[in-house]
Amino acid sequence: MCRLFALTSEEPLSPMVAMQALDVMREGHDGSGVGLFLSDLGGPFEELKGAPILSGIFTNDGLKRLDQFMMNIGFMTKFKLSIKIPKSPPPGTPRRDIYLIRAYEYPETWEGLSDRELEHRLMMLRLQLRQMGEEQEDMIVYSFWPDVIMIKEIGDPLLVSKYLRLDREELRARVILAQGRQNTNYAINLYACHPFFLQGVATMTNGENTAFVPIREFLSSRGFPGYVGYQSDSEVFTHILHFTLNRLGLGIESYKHVITPLQDEDLERHPDGSFLRHLKHSCRRLIIDGPNCVIGCLPDRSLFVVQDRKKLRPAVVGGRPGLYAIASEMCGLDVAVPDRDRSRDFQPMYLDTAVIHPDRQEVKICSQTDRLPLLH
Repeated sequence: MCRLFALTSEEPLSPMVAMQALDVMREGHDGSGVGLFLSDLGGPFEELKGAPILSGIFTNDGLKRLDQFMMNIGFMTKFKLSIKIPKSPPPGTPRRDIYLIRAYEYPETWEGLSDRELEHRLMMLRLQLRQMGEEQEDMIVYSFWPDVIMIKEIGDPLLVSKYLRLDREELRARVILAQGRQNTNYAINLYACHPFFLQGVATMTNGENTAFVPIREFLSSRGFPGYVGYQSDSEVFTHILHFTLNRLGLGIESYKHVITPLQDEDLERHPDGSFLRHLKHSCRRLIIDGPNCVIGCLPDRSLFVVQDRKKLRPAVVGGRPGLYAIASEMCGLDVAVPDRDRSRDFQPMYLDTAVIHPDRQEVKICSQTDRLPLLH
């Protein structure tokens, strides 16, 4: 199993809060890797909300290729974070040349583009850079998106975070997702490390998805270029959520109806049963087979957590107005929000979706037995 932690805060916090939470949950991960997603950024990046930020790992030659490529298509650097690393990495962590976090200015030719077209072009550029890196093994590109930073590395989460000095002011954020990895493969591919991200949608998962192959085949057949990769069976959870929001036009309340639809006899009694039966039939190849716990972030920076029907992967959500967190274990929550009212902690069951909206005032619970708000 892996261990997951997410928080949303009115004030920008250091990623070290998440690393400390992962560390107290270390019995649930083996220290083989860490993944970090940051959004609603503070520090210097807060003044660059609309500028796309490129996150990844580069060799020296790869950085030269990147610079030439970006210059040729008109992207100019607005701000960069230089991560100077010690010569000796932690045990198990490879020696890298450059961890890159760089904000760009859009090319003049992109001025006046619609949001939809802008998002499409940013995604296609990220995919192109990833392919370039895979061909020559000199670039690993995690994200290219406004107000998003992603860092992934092999090794113990706490040791890696100290090695990279993640406590720096530039990396403070109001939304943080972090995963302590349990290696289930012989070779570690950093593209298989959670969280995963696509056009404003990020998710991470604790569990396994034995329905991975039919889900991957369904998504790959949709004609959307972003549904690629799949070094991990959990990446499909990000893409299913993207599909639910962007292709079906539904809200987070419908996500569980896609991945874990109600039984037919329950649909008979549901006030939106007719619609949900049609949704279940149309998206039947997206039904997951767990156990899985999914924690994620929506484009509006809402956090959510869901369980599948087996509910064999733990999660708890709690906090106070202005600061809420989701963790695989209670001890992770205790580290992040020690001054909360513990009687209000909530452990989602298989019908629940727990959501913390961007106002960060409460945890809202919706059940699959509820009516869907978008239909009424």
